[in-house]
This record gives sequence, structure tokens and C-alpha cells, in this order.
Amino acid sequence: MTAVEQSLPEQNHQPKTIYLKDYQVPDYLVKTTDLRFEIYDGETIVSAMLDLYRNPAATTAATQLRLHGADLELISISLDDKVLTPADYEFGEESLTLFNTPETFKLLTITKIKPEANTSLEGLYRSRTMYCTQCEAEGFRKITYYLDRPDVMSEFTTTVVADKKYPVLLSNGNLLEQGELDNNRHYAIWHDPFKKPAYLFALVAGDLAHIEDSFTTCSGREVALKIFVEPKDLDKCDHAMTSLKNSMRWDEEVYGREYDLNIFMIVAVDDFNMGAMENKGLNIFNTSCVLAKPETTTDAGFQRVEGVVAHEYFHNWSGNRVTCRDWFQLSLKEGFTVYRDAEFSADMGSRTVKRVEGVTLLRTLQFAEDAGPMAHPIRPESYIEISNFYTMTVYEKGAEIIRMLATLLGKDNFRKGTDLYFDRHDGQAVTTEDFVAALADASGRDLTQFKRWYSQAGTPRLEVTDHYDEDAQEYRLTFKQSCPATPECQHKLPFHIPVAMGLLGSAGDLPLYLKDAEPDFETSDNTYKVLELTQAEQSFVFQRVQEKPVPSLLRGFSAPVKLHYHYSRADLVLLMSRDSDGFNRWEASQQLGLAAIYTAMQHYQQGGDLSGWVLDADLIEAYRSVLQDESLDQAMVAYMLSLPSEAYLSELAEVVDVEAIHYSRLAVRKALAHALRDEFVRIYNAYNHQQAYRVTADAIASRSLKNVALAYLILLNDETLIRACEQQYRTSNNMTDVMAALTQLVNSESSLGQGLAENALADFYQRWQHESLVVNQWLMVQASCSLPNTLAKVKALLEHPGFDGKNPNKIRALIASFCNSNAINFHANAGAGYQFLADQIIQLNRQNPQIASRLLTPLTKWKKYNSQQQTLMKAELERIMAEPQLSKDVFEVVSKSLA
Repeated sequence: MTAVEQSLPEQNHQPKTIYLKDYQVPDYLVKTTDLRFEIYDGETIVSAMLDLYRNPAATTAATQLRLHGADLELISISLDDKVLTPADYEFGEESLTLFNTPETFKLLTITKIKPEANTSLEGLYRSRTMYCTQCEAEGFRKITYYLDRPDVMSEFTTTVVADKKYPVLLSNGNLLEQGELDNNRHYAIWHDPFKKPAYLFALVAGDLAHIEDSFTTCSGREVALKIFVEPKDLDKCDHAMTSLKNSMRWDEEVYGREYDLNIFMIVAVDDFNMGAMENKGLNIFNTSCVLAKPETTTDAGFQRVEGVVAHEYFHNWSGNRVTCRDWFQLSLKEGFTVYRDAEFSADMGSRTVKRVEGVTLLRTLQFAEDAGPMAHPIRPESYIEISNFYTMTVYEKGAEIIRMLATLLGKDNFRKGTDLYFDRHDGQAVTTEDFVAALADASGRDLTQFKRWYSQAGTPRLEVTDHYDEDAQEYRLTFKQSCPATPECQHKLPFHIPVAMGLLGSAGDLPLYLKDAEPDFETSDNTYKVLELTQAEQSFVFQRVQEKPVPSLLRGFSAPVKLHYHYSRADLVLLMSRDSDGFNRWEASQQLGLAAIYTAMQHYQQGGDLSGWVLDADLIEAYRSVLQDESLDQAMVAYMLSLPSEAYLSELAEVVDVEAIHYSRLAVRKALAHALRDEFVRIYNAYNHQQAYRVTADAIASRSLKNVALAYLILLNDETLIRACEQQYRTSNNMTDVMAALTQLVNSESSLGQGLAENALADFYQRWQHESLVVNQWLMVQASCSLPNTLAKVKALLEHPGFDGKNPNKIRALIASFCNSNAINFHANAGAGYQFLADQIIQLNRQNPQIASRLLTPLTKWKKYNSQQQTLMKAELERIMAEPQLSKDVFEVVSKSLA
């Protein structure tokens, strides 16, 4: 018999909303799970033997068991060796319910699945030369009938059987046995001694090569490390292996966490919805997050590999050994682990640069999410499809909440708190309250008010005013906090907000003498302090202040808030040049850039001409001083010279004026290019273009600054400079410099640049057409081109052999890049971009609902645009909503956007 296939909601059927308040413990638990996979071309037979027992914590004595299942064909089902008949069970939507179940029993189900036809890339599916799994959040139910929820943890033993043309057979844990069978088949048996929920299950079967190494843990155990890839990619694994070993060492030193199995494995998969997955002992990665070598990978790609390898490894404790009770607690593992991987990357490279990158992402994307229809607390109260809540809020804002806790508690108390958390809850599925309680108990701090960060959505706003009393030599800072209303909460209670700060005088940092507080000379020079805001309005008075200071507020971006303080241009120049906090030096440069762009925007919106736009002399000198400051990290100079992005400018706007933002920002960039031409030429020429590639922080910084200089110089439309750019494309020995040059040629406004770009694009594809990840970069640079007619080129690329409409990486590279990163073209042509995106979403809705849902983001922001754009964007959302078979993923986002 065939189970009811997963239903897709009809147009008049609204999917069920799941609420945190309705959580109940499972009626049954699974002691052991024994799985056997018989993999054949076209179908796989899955046998699952579950040792079940009634949950002693259940509120009622259940007499039936409801298992999750989707897209499964049930071959047979037995309870304690008795074959069940249809009278003993019934099918529901994504469920199989058994009647009259005893206290304890063994359940054997045999199901048939078709991985080759599984385009959702959830559960077991085929990608190129291998079979692989993705089970988070609810993909395991597409493999077999099970209690597919994170609070059901079981000990897994997995037998994988396949033809020998798939020589590599992997699953979680340690390898128990392997051998040969008849008919050219073979098997491998894996056992994971640590209890885990089904979402952490993994299986891989394929024709793969691998590199291997080992790591000796702090207790002296030797762990085998293996990275499996397609044979053609074997030369791209060394950086991931180095990153893995660095991660293991760092987690021991910083958190005291030792790895627990005999082997740790990574597998690179080309078709993958996410970046990577932390399955116990067998991490499955998107190829973009594990493969790297200088000829094919940019600096950003190398850094991404390092960060993602670390992130997934750190999950072994913050997510696997201690996991989530339910999916509302997702940030318990993701926010904590994002914070951990960010700190690791900061220790591996430049701490200030890493912080700038993280805050840029947060303020551009997460703040926009907080202000949009999908706004939700870090711990949501409800969802329709959990896949929609793998969001910037859960991950990035979740990490900021952990960072604030670390700031408030201090390094030693934070470590004591995490040690207590891991020791207290090892092997358990827990909640965010459990995490905060461990930190509170270990530190003795009352964190009751702080927990509002987990339950209140939105980005708090801090209004700061000050007053200097010259006679009393006292300086008062007054903070007012507020948070915009969101659907789930109209009135927000005050947050507990740490504000790291200092005061600057004409000579630099001033000592801080906070009234009624002891100065800190033991651990610092007393120029840095963390103020704790707990009230709607709060003042702090500093004494012995001998001159009117400039406040350096929110140092290191100590809280995810929008800060409003009226800095003069002179204040910002002082902060940019003299602040001891690297982040706030960068922030001052961004504020100066914003002011310059806003001035140009006002001129543009009043009908003024921006050609030949000139900046004020003092502003030019401020940027020139940065270029000439040899004490600064070159990466920081590059960031300080990079103006706020169009996406960030849009996030700040009440009503987004796409054209004004684009052309005003471009005018300011051109003005800087003209004014600082000599400095940019000096930087570009000083770089040794023939030096060997190194993936060190200094080398990355040097390339970054040189390519920022190139980006400015190309704006001058000087033939000599354009040809120098083309020369860089032709002769560079690394993909960072190749892509930097190609990007500038593709976006060049000159006919010479466009001609060279056309030739370079053809040459690039010819050279790299067999390297999928490199082709993704080729698609992305074209989709992101800000010149007119880009939409037509994107549509043409949909038919190009380098594009694959079933591969998430290709979809992100072409479609998402155009719609998310090319505002001037996406919003042009009377809504043609909106129609294009809606067409793609409708097509992907049944093929891969997760990817379809994530593509919706640009349309969800329709209320931020002018009335004409609103009408056109809303019409496309309504067209999507009218589709007769809409996935839960897409339905949730569209319905909330239209609400």
C-alpha cells in the first residue's frame, strides 16, 4: 500500500500554524534506532527497527503512537514481530498513527523511497555521483516513519548496502564493520554511541576520494580526520583540513570542549540547500563551503570555508551533545554557535575586521528583517514551516545576544556559565531558558530582564543626548530606549542593553570617572567602560572631565541597536582618526559617507545634476588621512574607504528611492576617485602583482586595499587604468584579483571597458566551465552588473549550459544575486524584475520549496517603496498566492507579506 503523499495546501486551504505555547513532551521515546538502507538505482529500501517506550514524563498514558512520514511508500509494518494490518493504523497528512500501542515494544517498518526523484533536497536524495541526506529540520520523515522531533534522542546503528560502484558508504559515529556481498554489492555498519535526534542523522554513498589527517585531543586520544569529495576536487581540501584542526584546538583552549568520536568526517556535496550541516561525526557541506584553492577561490571564499568548517565543528557541543527541545529554540544552538565561530575567526585573523563584517551583515539584512513582515523574536512564538525560520534573526541576532551576555558577565564568568551549561545538560534537549539559567547560576547575575531579548522582536532604538558642565567638569550622558511595535507585541518593555563606551578629548581617550563607581585601573587604563541600560530613560554622569568630550558610543557594536546621537562632522573626523576602538573608527567613516551621500541625494531629488559632483575639502582630507595612516590595518583602510552599501541605505530609508540612492552613492564614489586619484594610483602600483598567493590576514588585507583602489580608479574612465584592470584580469595568479578585475570591467561605463568585459567573460567561461563553483562566480558578476539591460542578460543566462535550474548554488548565483544585489535593475522597467522573480518562485515552489521561499525576500519589502512600485510588487505576491498548490514554505512568507 502507498502512504498519503505530503499534501501541498490548496488555494483555499490554509496550512496549520504551530505554536510554542502548545508544546507537549512526546508520548513515546526511542531507546535505539537500527536502520538498514538497501540502495538501488531508482529506489532505496529502508528498514527501521525502533525500540520504543512510553515517556515517563508524558502527561497522559498514551495508547497510540503518531509517527511522522512524508513521500514514503509503506511496504510492511510489524509490532513485536506481529505484522500489522490497515485496521491497526491510519495515515494522516505527513503522519502514520498506530493504535493500541503497549508500554514498550519494537517496531519494524520497511519503506521504499526514490532519492533520484527527490528535488526538494530534503531527506535522502542524489547529487551528481553520490547519495546523501539533509535531515534538518524535518527531512528525516522523508526517509522513514519516525518521531521526527528534536526532543526525541536515540542511539543509532546504521547499515548501508549498495553496489560497489559506490565504494564509499558513510554514516554517523564509528565504523563497526564493512564487507562484501553477492551481486557486486557491499555494506558498512556505523554506530553512534551518543544519543541524537533524527535531524542529526546522515548517510552518504558515492564514488568519492578523500584526504586524511589526524588530531590528538587534549586527553591524548587520536582522532582520524577525513574530507570526502569528488576525485576532481581532491586538490581543494587542504584549507578545510587546516581550518578543522584549528577549530578543534581552539574549542579545547577557549571552551574546554574535546571531540568525542574516533573519527570526524566532512563530505562536499554540490546540490545542497544550506551552507553545511553538523550531523554527528559526519558533516555534510555545500561544496562552496569546503573547497578552496587560490586559482578558483577568492579570499572571501577562503574565509567562508574557515568560518563554516569551524561553525559545524563547534556544533558538536553547542547543538549535538546539547540540542534543542523544539524548533522554537533554534537560536539556542545557532546563535551560540555563530558567536563561537565569529570569535574563532576573530582570533585567526583581524578582530576588528571580523566585527565590521559581522555588523555590516546584521545592519543590512537582519535590521531589515526586524522591520519587515517576517519579523520575529529570536525565539519565535509560532511558525507554519520551520524552514522559514533559519533566519538572520535566529542566527546573527542570536549571536549578538550571546555576545551581550559575554560582555555583561566578563570572560571568566561567561566561561564558567558555558561550562555549567554543557555539564548540566549533556545528552539533553533543552531551551533558551536553560542556557540563560546556567549563565546566571554560574555568575550570580540576575538575567531576568535580559531574557526579553529572546521574546521581543524588533530593533531597539537608542536616543542619546549629552550635557557638559565646564565649571563642575561633569559630563552627563542620557539614554532613551524604545522599540517599534511588531505584530506580536505593540508595547515593548525596556531591554537590558550593554553600551561599551569611551570619551575622546583633543588628544585621544580620556580616563573615565563615573559618578558613584570605582575607576578601573587594575584591568585597563580606565578609558573603557560598559554602561548597563535597564530603564526606558537613564543618565550617567562622568566627573573630572577637563574638556568637552566626544563620546565613543557602542564600542565594538556592543548591542544590536540603532544608535542616534548628533555627531558633528568634526566629531566624526576626530573619531575616525583618534578613537582607540577600531570598530568606531570605521563607524565614523561610514557616518561621514552617509552624510555625503544624503547631500547628493537631496540635490538629485530636487532635479540637480550629479555629473562632476564635488565633495567638501575637509571630507576629502579626512579620507586622505586614512589612506596615509600607516598605523592602520590595510583591511581596515579598505573598509573605511568603502561607502555604505545601497542595501544599507535602503534599510535606513523610510521610503526607498532606488535611483536616488544608486546615482548619489555613485557620484560620491566618483568624487572621491577624482580627489584621491594620486593616492589610489600609489596604492595600486605599490602592490606586487606577481607575489605568491598567501591566505594570511596581512596578505588578504593587502589585496583588499589594492582592489578597493582599483574599484575607485575604474570610475575615472581613464583608458590607461582600464587597460591596467584588464591586465590584472589576464595575469593574476589568484581568483581574488581575477574576480576583482572582472567585476570592474563588467561594471565599467566606458565602451572600452565593456568591450574588454565581453572578451573577458567569454575567456573566463571557456577557462573554468568545468569548475562549477567558479562558474557560479561568473554568473554572479553578470547578474550584479548595475548597467542597463542586465535583466535581459540574466534571462538569457537561464538558458546557458553553465546554469542549472535544479542546483541551489546556481539559483543563488544568478537569480538571487540579481534580485537581492542589483536594486537599480531589479526595480526598473515597470516591474519586469518583480515579474521575473515571481515566475522563478512559482516554478521552484513544487521543485524546491525551501529555495523558492528564500527567494521571496525582495518582494516582502514592498511596503518600503513608492506607491507605483508597491502596486507592482504586491500584484506579483498576489499572483504567487493564487497558485493552486502552494507549499507551506512559500504560503507562510507570502501570506505574512500581504497581511
